[in-house]
Amino acid sequence: MSEEIVVVSAARTPIGKFGGALSPLGAVDLGTVAARAALERAALPAQEVSEVIFGHARQAGNGPNPARQIAWRSGCPET
Repeated sequence: MSEEIVVVSAARTPIGKFGGALSPLGAVDLGTVAARAALERAALPAQEVSEVIFGHARQAGNGPNPARQIAWRSGCPET
């Protein structure tokens, strides 16, 4: 049996300049802002999300699996 898969929302992080106002934020922090915005736009409770996909260039000091960190910080269920 196949499941229907849908993309319900998307958001991107803001673009800043080197050393600008966004410089204190790491990739996971910015991704969390984008994930929460996407959930709000879709009027979807985070608990209903079954998969999160993120992409970014490797940022030093990020730790493993930034997409999972973002999903967790956004309130999505742990899987």
